[in-house]
Amino acid sequence: MTAAATIIQQRFQQLRSQGTCALMPFLMAGDPDLASTRSALLALQANGADLIELGIPYSDPLADGPVIQAAASRALASGTTPTRVLEMLSSLQDELTTPVVLFTYSNPLINRGMESFCRDAAAAGAAGLVVPDLPLEEGEKLSTIAAGHGLDLVLLVAPTTPADRMARIHQASRGFTYLVSVTGVTGVRTSLESRVGSLVQQLKGLGDTPVAVGFGISGPEQARQVRQWGADGAIVGSALVKAMAAAAAAGQPVGEAAGRFCAALRVGLDG
Repeated sequence: MTAAATIIQQRFQQLRSQGTCALMPFLMAGDPDLASTRSALLALQANGADLIELGIPYSDPLADGPVIQAAASRALASGTTPTRVLEMLSSLQDELTTPVVLFTYSNPLINRGMESFCRDAAAAGAAGLVVPDLPLEEGEKLSTIAAGHGLDLVLLVAPTTPADRMARIHQASRGFTYLVSVTGVTGVRTSLESRVGSLVQQLKGLGDTPVAVGFGISGPEQARQVRQWGADGAIVGSALVKAMAAAAAAGQPVGEAAGRFCAALRVGLDG
């Protein structure tokens, strides 16, 4: 008997049938505050986001570059906690239909308890999890727990990942596989390495799990390049976080800034 498709799998199936590449913006919960995050989530949904990656701020974000590290620091300073993030997300369940993938690190997840975290995340309306510092072996354990609550655990592949391990990760990942486009941390970059295209095709040759590319996509042109390489999704984080921070610093509505940025990406990705 074939298992029912998860929320994330259904979304990618729908997009594939339409010939569309998924746009997946990332934002840091609580930057500058959770009310702004709430409005930004709805603005992203209204302006073309197919999935949304929502970061839970952590004090030692090893995979993040300076822009997202600063966002996490601002969020923590404003009193953002995992519990408050889940409460905010839960309050949107009647309005937010775009699948949300929570981005967190293993330490806060383990401190809360994997079972407890997955239960609470699912109850709040999350569709999946990304835990960048979790080894594959621990990921396989968490994936089983997450699946028991209807959550997809998305695993990451880097350009330096050996071919045999890449195959294991791609087969173990649920929802989609997150292909890191660079060796290093997140951040805005002016161009993407051409080898990303071959990595996309290598992964797609290993199975039917969708492939989304992230780390370093900063604008419409790079998002379009990712689509042309055959990726199923483009993840944009630092550039959006930077635009939202600039709006907050200027006293402008953060949600509106997020919406404008997302709309431009949507046009570029589909162009």
